[in-house]
Formats: sequence, C-alpha cells, structure tokens
Amino acid sequence: RGRSRLIAEEPDVGLDPRTLGSRPDGFMFSYRTEFALKEIMSSGGAEDDIPQGERKTVTDFCYLLDKSKQLFNGLRDLPQYGQKQWQSYFGRTFDVYTKLWKFQQQHRQVLDNRYGLKRWQIGEIASKIGQLYYHYYLRTSETSYLNEAFSFYSAIRQRSYYSQVNKEDRPELVVKKLRYYARFIVVCLLLNKMDVVKDLVKELSDEIEDYTHRFNTEDQVEWNLVLQEVAAFIEADPVMVLNDDNTIVITSNRLAETGAPLLEQGMIVGQLSLADALIIGNCNNQVKFSELTVDMFRMLQALEREPMNLASQMNKPGMQESADKPTRRENPHKYLLYKPTFSQLYTFLAASFKELPANSVLLIYLSATGVFPTGRSDSEGPYDFGGVLTNSNRDIINGDAIHKRNQSHKEMHCLHPGDLYPFTRKPLFIIVDSSNSVAYKNFTNLFGQPLVCLLSPTAYPKALQDQSQRGSLFTLFLNNPLMAFLFVSGLSSMRRGLWEKCQEYLRKINRDIAQLLTHSRSIDQAFLQFFGDEFLRLLLTRFIFCSATMRMHKIFRVGTSEYSPSSLRSRTFSLPFGPSQILSLSNEIKILNFIIIIHFSL
Repeated sequence: RGRSRLIAEEPDVGLDPRTLGSRPDGFMFSYRTEFALKEIMSSGGAEDDIPQGERKTVTDFCYLLDKSKQLFNGLRDLPQYGQKQWQSYFGRTFDVYTKLWKFQQQHRQVLDNRYGLKRWQIGEIASKIGQLYYHYYLRTSETSYLNEAFSFYSAIRQRSYYSQVNKEDRPELVVKKLRYYARFIVVCLLLNKMDVVKDLVKELSDEIEDYTHRFNTEDQVEWNLVLQEVAAFIEADPVMVLNDDNTIVITSNRLAETGAPLLEQGMIVGQLSLADALIIGNCNNQVKFSELTVDMFRMLQALEREPMNLASQMNKPGMQESADKPTRRENPHKYLLYKPTFSQLYTFLAASFKELPANSVLLIYLSATGVFPTGRSDSEGPYDFGGVLTNSNRDIINGDAIHKRNQSHKEMHCLHPGDLYPFTRKPLFIIVDSSNSVAYKNFTNLFGQPLVCLLSPTAYPKALQDQSQRGSLFTLFLNNPLMAFLFVSGLSSMRRGLWEKCQEYLRKINRDIAQLLTHSRSIDQAFLQFFGDEFLRLLLTRFIFCSATMRMHKIFRVGTSEYSPSSLRSRTFSLPFGPSQILSLSNEIKILNFIIIIHFSL
C-alpha cells in the first residue's frame, strides 16, 4: 500500500474552507493566497503601477486556482460507492477546471509577467484534469474518458511542462513529476498503449535516478519498487504475438463488435443485462501495479467494450442526430477492490445490491488466496468449507491471533459462501478464482433467482505452477482464451497471421458452444437466463472452452479433478454435451492445436 500511496494525489495544505474571507467583488480567497497575491503583484514594481485590467486578470486566476484546489481536494471525501451522490460534485469540479485551463491559455502573457506563472504549474493543472477524467472513468466504467485522460497526460509530456522542475532545489516538485509519470503509465496500461508505457518507464527510471542522486529522501526505495512492479506487469502475458519483423503486436481483450457469439434467430434466452461488477483482488505475491493486480486487470478488460474517442464521435462528419444514432450499450459499472477488508467488501456489495436496476445482474469476481477450514466439522453448512481471504490489517500467517483462536470458531477474515447468501435475492453471477474455489460449489440458491457460480481449478499441473505470480490461468482463459491455450500448449510466441487465423477458428468454437448450450434440454436454465447479455455470454462460452481444454489436453490428464474448473452444480456444463458433441468439440480443439503444431514444424 505504501507504493500506491506514492502515486496518490497529495492534499494541498492551507486550503481549509474555514479560512476563507469575502471580498466586495464577490470573490472568495484564502488569506494565504491574498497575501501571496500582494507579494506577487508588488514584486514587479509598485503595486499602483499595475493596470487595473491586469490586476483583475491575476485576481481572477488566483480565485479559479484556489477554487479548483478546494474542489479537487474534496473529491477524496466523497463516498467511493454509490453512483449518484458524486455526480454533481464532479460536474462542478470539471466546470472550474475547464474555466481555469481556458483562462490561463487566454491570459498567458499577463500571468507570466505579473503572476510569475511557471510551466510546471500549467502542467499541474493539466495533470489534475487528467486525474479527473481517470477517476470519472473509474466511477462510470466508460472507457472513452480514458482517452481524454490520455490526451491531457500526453500534452504534458509533449509540451515539456515539467522539464524545468529538475533545475529547482525542491524535492516536492520532483515528486509531483514522478507521480504524473506513474499515473500516466496506469492510463496507458488500461488503453493497451504498451509502446508508450515502455517509453514512460524508461523516462521514469531516469527521473528516479536523478531524484535519488540529488535528494537523500526516505522514499527512494519505494520509487524503485514502483519501477519493478510496472516492469513485471508489462511482462505478465505468457505469449507474445509478433510481426514479421519480430516487433510485438499489441492485442486488445476488450469486447469488440464481433467478439461475443451472436444469438441465432429464435433462440430463447433471458433478457437480463449485466449492470454492476465487483472485481476483487487479494492474491498473495501476484504481480500488481498501483492497486491493480494482473487478474483484476484482465477481468476489468473482459467487462469493457473497446473505447471510443468522445470528441471524434461527437464531431464525426455526417453523423446523424442523436435520436437516429444506433444505440450502444454502456459498460457495466465496476468497483475495483484491492485487498479489501471484510467490512469494505460488504459495504460495496450492499451498495451495488441496493442500486441494481430491475432485470439486471450483479457480477462478483473473486481472485483471492484460499482460506481453508480449521479442524473437522460435523456439519456441512455455508461456513464450514472456508472461503477466500479478506484483508485483516495484520500478518495472517505469522500473527499470534490465528494460532490462539479456538478451532471451533470460523475464520473472521474470510468471505465464506454464506456471506453472499443475502445477495442471492437478485440475479447473481459469481466467478471464484482461488485455491479454495470448491468451497462455493455447494452454494445454495435460497430465493430462486438466477444464479451461476464459475469456479477455477484448485491446483494446476507442476509445469504451470511457476507462472502463478503472473496471473491465474483460469482468469487468462476468461480474458484471452487463445493466449491461455497457447500457453498450455507450451508456446511463448506466435506470428500475427497465424494468431488471426486461430482467433477466427476460436470464434467458430464459441459459436458452436453457444448453439450447444441453447439447444440442450439438460442445461441448467440459469445459464440461459444470463445468455442474453453479451459480456456474460462470452464469459460462459470461454468458461466451457476452458473446461474442455483442461479435460482434454494431455498436460492435465495426469492429475485429478482438482485440475479442472467446475461450477455451482457440476452437471451445468458437462451434461449439455452428448458423446458426439464432446467428440466434435474435442476435434475442434485438436484442429486448433494441429494448426499451431504444423505451422511451427514448417
């Protein structure tokens, strides 16, 4: 958490609203700012010699600057959950920053001469606007706002707003620059701009080296760990797609227009739509950057559409009026929870449950270390099989409390299956990726609402275990099934042309799986109730492809059932396929593998 703190925005001290005083012209200032204004205005000569128009320009700028900082600092006081309370406050903050940005552009010369405006201060304004867009993306899950954040962060770099910071003997200004780089890297990772990420990492490394050389600060070790984290994050994918010149192809795993298998005419499926998703990451020793583990990152992208540029879409030549535009479904709203405590997790769950619209689905994705029951229990209730780990703010392995606890008591810092029972009053789609995922296998549907629970294997063959720090194989199948299949097949790279051919063949497999599911008479109806939603349909077909691969691939045959994923009721995904259909699917997977083998043997 210390390294995430480095990237977080530091508060602007001295801007307590209680210190504000009023002026006859209606402007509000902090006394600190008013004193500083007098100092600035008098530094260039006698205060009375300054034209009234220029004096008002500086005064207006100081007001907008103070107001923007107050509003920005207030963002951290808004609740992180709930989708309505924050919107008006964000709107006011955006308005003030828009005015401030335009104002400094229009009056740059006066501000340079009379206020002493420095380029790094302009960079700080642009950086704050980039942060606003990024946090708006986190609140809305609309990927278009990532493009807006990228535009402002990119402008800072292109215009070298922070270039003069290193010449000033002020370490706090250098830290602002380092934080800007770290935030820019996060946005580029989310947009899959890996070439830019690599350039930024190189520049950040040089900046950190210069920072640690010039200032003997306590945070230099943590900044070096930030570099190590992002380097490991970039290298997390186990398979590279290569052009003919051996340059790496950047692939996107967000939902494209042709990504999910289409529903055939006449297919009877439910009309539920995915509205909310909780993405929870609490795996020990998994690669992460900021507060985003590899598994969280992959699941986040699996639940988003390809981003659009807001400006290009709004101003596109020949675009019809909004009433005639084809409707485009929004991304499901997401909460990203990195190592939450039980109370934090439950608070966000309750908020999502409360605001879930009618005919909508709540998805819960758990990527966490397994917690196993202590001792034997005579009963087999929802709290007797353990669950997945929640954060306890203490060392759960070496802490004395865990050893002294009465074995008849249940583990407190654990999300047990029974903890989710109250939320089954509404449609619930659960994915558990954990070494104790089977704890959720006997999940009871108390209220008869649609319920699906997809469970990861609890162990992997020895040849694949060393890769666990780079993300779970199960989640990789749900995010990028072809990459997961290639990894299982022992490949670390593939040419672009063959990759695209295999992707097309995989889309055929997904279409076949969708047909088998919708035509089956033995399928659990819960699957079909979720099948009307594109995101959930794609997750379900990928889950079945993952299950088939792990049951048929030779590397998994030497193991037991712990090597196979499962679901709430094991018949859910195994019985829809008769012998001929199993053989057909098996042959398609073998053909996919055969295409790859033949290509590499030529």
